[in-house]
Amino acid sequence: MNEKKIALKILKESAVGTMATIQQNKPHTRYMTFFSDEFTLYTATSKHTEKVDELEVNPHTHILIGYEGKGMGDEYLEIEGTVAISDDESVKEKVWNKHLEPWFSGPEDPNLVILKVSPDSIRLMNKKGEDPIEITS
Repeated sequence: MNEKKIALKILKESAVGTMATIQQNKPHTRYMTFFSDEFTLYTATSKHTEKVDELEVNPHTHILIGYEGKGMGDEYLEIEGTVAISDDESVKEKVWNKHLEPWFSGPEDPNLVILKVSPDSIRLMNKKGEDPIEITS
């Protein structure tokens, strides 16, 4: 399987990853649940969170996704991207699923926003001990 297909498989099969933003000029990382459309990532959050405030100041992020904890050779992705904050109803409908119900009343919830991550670079890491491989989307 070529590297692009491996990267897409990782995105399809991995929902949870870390997302870093900048808070007071320092990295701030948290776990997030992601949904992918090819190489574009989406994650839901409340518009009243620190990450939204941080991304309004600096829209750049760094994401790690795909590591399964099986060992040193696990393949995963490092994604550097630019985030757009969206409250567009069609985007909210696209991302909405039952796992969001504990936090939001539905896709029409006024506190729900979607973070759309457009990748600037994607690197496949730990591919059988090889150097990182740059993926072009």
